[in-house]
Amino acid sequence: MCGICGIVDVSGRAVDPAAVRAMAGQLAHRGPDDEGFKQWPGTPYVSFGHRRLSILDLSSAGRQPMLSADAMAGIVFNGEIYNYRELREELEAQGERFHTGTDTEVLLRLYERDGEACVARLRGMFAFAIWDGRRRQLFAARDRLGKKPFVYAWRDGRFAFASELAGLAAGGVLPRRIRPAAVDEYFTFGYIPAPGTIYEDVWKLPPAHTLLLRDGQLTVRRYWDLAMAPKQRLGEAEAAAGLLERLEEAVRLRLRSDVPLGAFLSGGLDSSAIVALMSRQLGRPVQTFTIGFEERAYSELAYARRVARHVGSEHHEIIVRPRALEVLPLLVERYGEPFADSSAVPTYYVARETRKAVTVALNGDGGDELFAGYERYAAMDAAERLRRLPRVLQRAAFRASRCLPDAPERRDWRRQVRRFFDGAALPVGPRYARWVGLCSADLRRDLYGGALQPLQGVAASRLDTLLAPEHGTALVDRLVRADTLTYLPDDLLMKVDIASMANGLEARSPFLDHEVVEYAAGLPASLKLRGLTGKYLLRQAMRPLLPPETLSRRKMGFGVPLAVWFRGELRPLLEETVLSPRALDRGWLNPDTVRRLAQEHLDGRQDHSFPLWGLLMFELWHQRFME
Repeated sequence: MCGICGIVDVSGRAVDPAAVRAMAGQLAHRGPDDEGFKQWPGTPYVSFGHRRLSILDLSSAGRQPMLSADAMAGIVFNGEIYNYRELREELEAQGERFHTGTDTEVLLRLYERDGEACVARLRGMFAFAIWDGRRRQLFAARDRLGKKPFVYAWRDGRFAFASELAGLAAGGVLPRRIRPAAVDEYFTFGYIPAPGTIYEDVWKLPPAHTLLLRDGQLTVRRYWDLAMAPKQRLGEAEAAAGLLERLEEAVRLRLRSDVPLGAFLSGGLDSSAIVALMSRQLGRPVQTFTIGFEERAYSELAYARRVARHVGSEHHEIIVRPRALEVLPLLVERYGEPFADSSAVPTYYVARETRKAVTVALNGDGGDELFAGYERYAAMDAAERLRRLPRVLQRAAFRASRCLPDAPERRDWRRQVRRFFDGAALPVGPRYARWVGLCSADLRRDLYGGALQPLQGVAASRLDTLLAPEHGTALVDRLVRADTLTYLPDDLLMKVDIASMANGLEARSPFLDHEVVEYAAGLPASLKLRGLTGKYLLRQAMRPLLPPETLSRRKMGFGVPLAVWFRGELRPLLEETVLSPRALDRGWLNPDTVRRLAQEHLDGRQDHSFPLWGLLMFELWHQRFME
């Protein structure tokens, strides 16, 4: 696991090595063990940098940039190729000889043999760039699900790439011009979806895509897609057995490491399943790590303890308190653009504490997307059923919901019921945008200043395309696919990558082995969502390995008690940042609406904690990168 960066100037201008060294220096947290640089003799317009976190072959032989035998090609690689041993054996059988025990060397040799098609053979998480001096081209790729990031700037004949946006900034290749459409995307979703970033002329390489820079032309191609059909005809027991077999293999592959490893354990089904499978395969206690809050309604510590006792893990707990937000400037620096998922804070702290004991941690990321675990999937399905009722019954249900008293707290059941009926009347795309977004369409209409008003609804319309009927006959399949292609890589996986790598920790996700993902996609929707029960098949598959209460408990989610914190210890931060004159005068947002949101929340009349957090992170980013 590493930090990668580089510059290629297609006009032939020499690259200043100091710029690449500055980029790598900004990425030092991603690779605290070593650094390396390469500027090819006779090719001064190509320069690579690398920061190394040693996981496999801890010797200096694994240093990067790594060169081919003739030194004409070189690679910088971030990630893990879990099937590298099998690929190495195949290449050795064809006469190849290896000088290291790394997956990096296997990847470079595979590229030399197969060219761009090499990515189809890779099973793992990766972002890499290869300079091919023979063909005079740059080839880069990102893994299928988007576990490892790759950002790049392309302007005036100069191509620069890095693992993080701040790396580009350190090299002086980050144009500090805001892309207005990205501001709309941010306040719609809480993150900025690939391929865009907050900046003009700066992009994310999307998951499952390759990039080729040759003869001054940049080409980005998709090499894999998530197909929800055809469906396998399997009985429930056979499907559960097939899932368990694939998960066991995915976990086994991710236990390959030359350094200590452990696991994140929230107490929910997904992370508990991974820990149970690890315990069975390792034959020794797994080191598990969990995060909690003093506010019991948000804390899963008791559930994690129960699973830890059941599997016999060596368990560690961390409590996050409001003062933990002292880490916000660091997180703003690492993300490099506005990012409104508040669970980034506890994720950072659990990663920091985990790194004190291990270098690699497995997690349960992806289980909700693969097996329809979010409650919003059941709500979307229920809304479709409601829309098929006679109009008179629909109107009666809507009227009844309006009779419920208003509730200021987000988790109050009355507020949730009213929110369900408010969205149920909308078409599929706008309904889902309302339920997953940071700010509703009504709020964005009031919140946006003049420059953003013409963009109203543009970002949300993206969901109409993702949820189109051609992507699956069952609505649940379309929702799963949409989240797997957007919310998962652009929010959840980005959050975990930044939080873990900020602490020099490698995070591995067995659920996101692409063979597990493809198997889950081929299962009928009825094996994922059964009535109001999500992850139905996963519960059946894990029944022999987990306690009954873990299998039956309702999903809690990784929430943060922002509503309470903003009315207490964080009130000064909110008022001094979001309500400051310089924030209100930037022109992007309507100052009166910002003030109203803050006042209604502080007075306890409404829970606006999510949009207020989004406003806070937008302003903190602006202060760090745009002033």
